[in-house]
Amino acid sequence: MSSIFNLIDGIKAPILMVLIQIAYAVNTILYKLVANEGMSLCVLVAYRYLFASIFMVPLAYFVDRKKKPKITAQVLVQAFLCGLFGASLQQNLYAEAVILSGVTYATVMFNLIPAVTFILAVCFGLERLKIGTLTGKAKVIGTIMGISGAMILTFYKSIEIHIWSTHVNLLKHTQPQNVSSHNIWGSFLALGTCLSFSIWLIIQAKMGEKFPWHYTSAALMSVMASIQAIIYALCMERGDWNQWKIGWDIKLFTVVFSGFVASGIVWVSIAWCVRIKGPLYASVFNPLFLVLVVIGGSLLLDEKLYLGSVIGSLIIVIGLYFVLWGKGRELKKTIEQKQTTDLVGDQPSKIITTKLEDDKSVEIIVAVK
Repeated sequence: MSSIFNLIDGIKAPILMVLIQIAYAVNTILYKLVANEGMSLCVLVAYRYLFASIFMVPLAYFVDRKKKPKITAQVLVQAFLCGLFGASLQQNLYAEAVILSGVTYATVMFNLIPAVTFILAVCFGLERLKIGTLTGKAKVIGTIMGISGAMILTFYKSIEIHIWSTHVNLLKHTQPQNVSSHNIWGSFLALGTCLSFSIWLIIQAKMGEKFPWHYTSAALMSVMASIQAIIYALCMERGDWNQWKIGWDIKLFTVVFSGFVASGIVWVSIAWCVRIKGPLYASVFNPLFLVLVVIGGSLLLDEKLYLGSVIGSLIIVIGLYFVLWGKGRELKKTIEQKQTTDLVGDQPSKIITTKLEDDKSVEIIVAVK
């Protein structure tokens, strides 16, 4: 029975991260639909975090009220920075990158997040490069493979594959191809999106060390993000109040889903994963986001599926396996070292190998005084 519980406990984090990427993919498709309807994306971002606040604040109160989380000035500053880099700034940069460079190009740039996060995590001491070890090589190779697979998936098409066709296209208006898909300014904004998201993961990891109340943390972040996003949207859409009108349509559904699910629930889940597994672990699942967007686009938006998409997806999955294997080995080694420390205390120790009569050997850990 204990082995079953250990197995369930071991797969909770990867399953949760996959569900998070599914939520992000659904949210992206909804973004495409409301943008096709003519809704301002900065207004959508403002509504998203306003609804996230409405959802998260009461939830955090009921879940964490008995724990009495201590909200200090440092926590408020960290929440402000999380709301800025992980929400309002990141989403508005992404929206502008979509306008200038196109949805596909802006989306594929998200797959630079693992590389950027890995570099930042090493700089801040949250990850050790350990390039000389097998686990270190696995993390580096896996990250490179994930990024490479994402690039192949987007830019290499080759032949069209007819595996399925629902003949469903939810877009009411056909959008012309964006001629500025390689716009330099749009590329910088997309890179800024990746940098902003990676900085958020680092800050979230630091915040989670001394403030492990995930619901309260997500609530504070959503409130800060909503204030920032509303101010920005009012500045960008001043005088055009029609952009703020939403009815019982796809716009309202997108606002509710993006606020309640893609922000509120996802933030709590990511905060838990970052505290348990670290920021790099949370970031390496981002390439799955693009894979799911491609699949969802082919099923619901009548987008074409090409051989390059399949090849890129396989490379991404293999790259993820490399990184997860490396992280798993590191985690196992850390647990073994902690158990050894707990066994002998703070005193230095050494391992003595004793040979038994049946030619078997046993290792005994002894404290050295």
